[in-house]
Amino acid sequence: MKLDISDHSLPVYEALASSVRITIIQLLSKNSMNIKELAEALNLSSAIMTKHVKKLENAGLVRSEMIPGKGGLQKKCLLNEDYIEIIFPTKKAEEREFMDQEVSVGHFTDFQINPTCGLATQEKIIGEFDEPRYFLDPERVNAKILWFGHGYVEYKIANFLHSKHKAEELDISMEISSEAPFTNDNWPSDITFYLNNVELGKWTSPGDFGDQRGKYTPSWWPSVINQYGLLKHLRVNEKGTFMDGNWLSDVTIKDIHIENKQWTFRISVEQDSVHVGGVTLFGKGFGNYNQDLLFRLYYS
Repeated sequence: MKLDISDHSLPVYEALASSVRITIIQLLSKNSMNIKELAEALNLSSAIMTKHVKKLENAGLVRSEMIPGKGGLQKKCLLNEDYIEIIFPTKKAEEREFMDQEVSVGHFTDFQINPTCGLATQEKIIGEFDEPRYFLDPERVNAKILWFGHGYVEYKIANFLHSKHKAEELDISMEISSEAPFTNDNWPSDITFYLNNVELGKWTSPGDFGDQRGKYTPSWWPSVINQYGLLKHLRVNEKGTFMDGNWLSDVTIKDIHIENKQWTFRISVEQDSVHVGGVTLFGKGFGNYNQDLLFRLYYS
């Protein structure tokens, strides 16, 4: 895992700012353990241990899996990373030129989705749950959260880079999770990303989070459904495609027709995936990060 000195890396730093959570990482580096085993090892209640583990999971440091045991399947905690690299800002990095475009979650230009599904503005649900036709409702342009079981949504983005400039890296950030009926923190989903019809790679979302309300989620929003996601950074540069610094594919910025005046970006859950667990996209006014889809193009 690669981190930088920015707000985007704060969830990891916050997760590590606890002697209890450091000890959990040390224990899991030796063996996978369940919540009860971790609680007994640290002389804490299972309820308190669950909160600590959730903090580590939300930061991407720990994951939970159902693993066969003597009494059948058990939910075990495992380390999700082997190392962390922190990239400090340098003079060169500070001088990098970039341009930003933020695209609202509801401004998709094409879709093909299957239930469970729905979308909402900051004020209300649009139409009805589990009815794909409401993705054509005129009010969908105001949507700040959407979700679907499998299929895709696609966005079009204008490229304003001048021809005299050279694109070096594209960073696409979004708050995203799986889509389970109600919520389920252990609900993996294989989410595939495309840019200009080129498959960038596949990332497996660990779950659909509802253990606590999202920081920006409206007060009227039901507590039994999607509350927040994970802030993910999808980066394409001359070395390949990466998710939060982890290699995703060999697709480079030269492969994605970055010079096009208009890009298409697709977020997809395909029916033949191993984990068909849906997608939830959080925009401004929902979740833990007050942003929509952000496209940042670095250039020289």
